[in-house]
Amino acid sequence: MKTRARVVVTGGGIAGCSTLYHLTQEGWSDVMLLERDVLTSGTTWHSAAQVTNFGTSQTMVGLKSHSIALYRELAEDPDYPITYHHADGGIRLAGTPAQMDGYRHFASMARGMGVEFEVIDAAECARRHPLLSTDGLLGGLWDPLDGDIDPAGLCQALVRRARRAGAELHEHTPVTGLRQLSDDTWEVETPRGTISADIVVNACGYRVNEVGAMMGVHHPVMSMEHQYFVTEDIPAIAEAGHRMPLIRCPISDFYSRQERGGLLVGFYEQDCKTWGMDGIDPKFSSDLCPDDLDRITDVLEGAFARMPALAQVGIRRVVNGPITYTIDGVPLVGPIPGKRNAYCIIGLRAGLGEGGGHGWLLAQMIVHGEACFDTWVLDPRRFTGHGNVELCALKAIEDYQNEFRFHFPHEHRPAGRQIKTTPLTPILAAEGATFSVVNGWERVDYIKPAPDFTETLGFRFNEVHDVVAEEVRAVHTGAGLTEVSGFNRFEITGADAHAFLDRMICGRLRRAPGRVGLAYLLNHQGCVKSEATIANLPASDRGPARVWYGSAAASEGHDMDWLRAHLQPGEDVRIRSLTNEMTTLVLAGPKAREVLAAASRGDWSAAAFPWLSVRECFVGIAPAVVMSVSYSGELAYEIHVPNSQLYAAYLALRRAGETHGLRLFGARAVASMRLEKGYLHWKAELLTEYDPFETGLDRFVDLDKPDFVGRPALLDRRAQGPRRRLVTLAIDCTDRPAQPGSSVMHDGRIGGTVTSGDWGHRTGLNLALAYVAPDLSRMGTQVSIDMLGETVPARVIPPCPYDPDNLRVRD
Repeated sequence: MKTRARVVVTGGGIAGCSTLYHLTQEGWSDVMLLERDVLTSGTTWHSAAQVTNFGTSQTMVGLKSHSIALYRELAEDPDYPITYHHADGGIRLAGTPAQMDGYRHFASMARGMGVEFEVIDAAECARRHPLLSTDGLLGGLWDPLDGDIDPAGLCQALVRRARRAGAELHEHTPVTGLRQLSDDTWEVETPRGTISADIVVNACGYRVNEVGAMMGVHHPVMSMEHQYFVTEDIPAIAEAGHRMPLIRCPISDFYSRQERGGLLVGFYEQDCKTWGMDGIDPKFSSDLCPDDLDRITDVLEGAFARMPALAQVGIRRVVNGPITYTIDGVPLVGPIPGKRNAYCIIGLRAGLGEGGGHGWLLAQMIVHGEACFDTWVLDPRRFTGHGNVELCALKAIEDYQNEFRFHFPHEHRPAGRQIKTTPLTPILAAEGATFSVVNGWERVDYIKPAPDFTETLGFRFNEVHDVVAEEVRAVHTGAGLTEVSGFNRFEITGADAHAFLDRMICGRLRRAPGRVGLAYLLNHQGCVKSEATIANLPASDRGPARVWYGSAAASEGHDMDWLRAHLQPGEDVRIRSLTNEMTTLVLAGPKAREVLAAASRGDWSAAAFPWLSVRECFVGIAPAVVMSVSYSGELAYEIHVPNSQLYAAYLALRRAGETHGLRLFGARAVASMRLEKGYLHWKAELLTEYDPFETGLDRFVDLDKPDFVGRPALLDRRAQGPRRRLVTLAIDCTDRPAQPGSSVMHDGRIGGTVTSGDWGHRTGLNLALAYVAPDLSRMGTQVSIDMLGETVPARVIPPCPYDPDNLRVRD
């Protein structure tokens, strides 16, 4: 065994094998895979191994399409063919109109990735799968390329190709220690010796946190026991004359696929069970958990009703083995938070079906720094310190129980809630607030008009539409107050603070004390990495002169890693997170200045405190930092308060607002107003797939600066011209918003993809932001959007349909 490697991958399941193979495809041959036992001896060997194109985001669809193409190529390799039942077809069933709407949306989204799904009715479901009963069935989503694959054959084929390209595999070689050196390389300890590695990858399946502990990290991954059985032969299958399509049923929580002459049937029972929370037997390898069919009685009855043939056939064998889940059910693929030269590819609950694509994207991240798709949906840094074992268990159970039930827009499920709150959370709840969740934080979504008010979740405008309209009206005509919990906030100090930030951003950096500016950070490919508000706080009795870096709540771990990775040796820069110490109150509306002046001493006039100013002050008796910035397009102030004084500041503002008609509002109102202003959202419009020129951020780029991260690549991209342009669309319908991922159509072809959509209550427009082909970006261009299976007309309008001259934010 070599003692030096560029990359050491730990774990010989589909995740590790795919990563090893794809690293060689990206040109890195000095790579090594270590497996504690033998290949596929973890979860991979007992996987049901279904391979579908279905995903709830374009990134997930894209990586699954890569898996399918790769697996088909491997299956057709004449030197080493593997068993892959490609294109048996599969149906995701639906029992409600809202589920059917969801399938229509996902079909539109997938079309933008070159994937064709078909929404079919109940009769067509039964025609394509003759074992199905249509009782209580409305229809389903047909995936023509659905199938299943042999797990062991797939992994062996990937490793075989990787080894031919120079990679090494070492079985029976457990990792016993990991130590990072001062130059950020790693020492990987094994019973066979120590390996020096530039980069390490944790691909350890259900043993992920055994290896994580060696690195001093905990990964938010939990294992669940999962059971399926294989039936004896079913005569109707032989009589059908074709392989049975795969079935996934959210009505009865089961799936099935053909296994020889019978069916493999798996269950997601409500009485489910976590596995390995208190440790895993070191000898557990190529093993299973004890059968427990009593636990699946509830879902088994539903499966019998949906497929009556199951009740007439015997069971050939039962499999009960651990599968891994993350907090949101999506894998963790990318950089390990807070670590350098360390990556993970873990939490792959559907590992065989997706693993080819996950390894493909991870290899690109390792070799090039970014993948061809924006991978935030997979990024391990989307969870921060709240991802403890207990929360992972609660969310894994919830996700397991809802395996085939996709999240509706604005759906925030109840398990593990209240993991991050502020002193105002119970106060606002008592005021009628309904909460959404951002990076674990409870955030006001809207204020219920009555205690018994409930929302009907779906893809169309619902009861909340009028509630949000009233909140927007209050902000537009008077004054509104909301809490923005979890807003990311770094304090940057040191003699080189401004020079460091100037190197990190692509535009002009505001340096004047007491002033605020918006800035964009690029990656080394010249595309948008992050958006930040840079505020210069003058020296005061609260501390020396310092810079506040503010960004999206979800970006806390992401932005800290990026900034620290670019600190240069000897640079006098210190970065401290204030995110969990302070909370932001937003006061907005034409009467906001009057409310603030009544709650805080000092001159708050437009002349003394103009737009894009920052000041330390007291709000009531609470110390605060106030910024004159707006995400609503109205005069607004961000009021940053230590959590220990947050309630005091809130009371002062509420008292000051009594004579001005101050109303509470929530994030739904903000989402509507920001679209009317053309303001962008991180990881909706601000993606690593597009540069600032394509994103419409030309005014924030200063190419006269001799040096900033991404400048050389940005110059090259500008010379090549845009591939897409971000536009604002006005949509000709009133009953539904455009959803992220919906396809923009023109002359029968895909012309782009929606990133955000909502109703603009001040403009009376149904608005969407979308990346479209450059020839479709001109003002007035007529396009259409595939919205829930209907082609809806839309047109390109100016990017800021509300107050384009920004008069209201300056007033």
